[in-house]
Amino acid sequence: MKKFGCLGIVLIAVIIAALWGWSKYNGLVTEDEKVNNAWADVQTQYQRRADLIPNLVETVKGYAEHESETLQKVIEARAKATSINVDPNNLTEEALQQYQQAQGELGNALGRLLVSIERYPDLKANQNFLELQSQLEGTENRINNARDKFNTAAKEFNTMVRKFPANIVASLFGFKNKTYFAASETAQEAPKVQF
Repeated sequence: MKKFGCLGIVLIAVIIAALWGWSKYNGLVTEDEKVNNAWADVQTQYQRRADLIPNLVETVKGYAEHESETLQKVIEARAKATSINVDPNNLTEEALQQYQQAQGELGNALGRLLVSIERYPDLKANQNFLELQSQLEGTENRINNARDKFNTAAKEFNTMVRKFPANIVASLFGFKNKTYFAASETAQEAPKVQF
């Protein structure tokens, strides 16, 4: 009878441990999906910006014919930025850095284009241009918000992965910390505007 009592206690302990592990695993999966969703939002906003750029370039082309070098740099930066794909399940620091660098180059090229437009009062008064410029500004804000949400989701996931005892389940099933968006090295420098 004692043998069955000990076996019952062991069985109950195993069931409790299994339920606990199941609960922790499901929690990690939920947080991982939040990170993946937040990353998809970031990519959506960058894609929105990339989709607006051809319209902006075409609008500017008609007014600023001798700004072709600036326009070409925007087109090249857009092509580079849209060619880099990052898988949220394999979001390494190097891949994210490469993605951020390409997006940063696109942002810099757009900035130079918008500064060069100051020379064209007719263009600045063009309704299509004003609307595109407003949409780009709104998109930049959306990008910042999406990156903030991604970092928040990554922080919550990383905290869960590192906390004891969930870290045991995380290591058993291969859950690893997610990389954060960080400011680029050039973000510390003030932009130079020359006319």
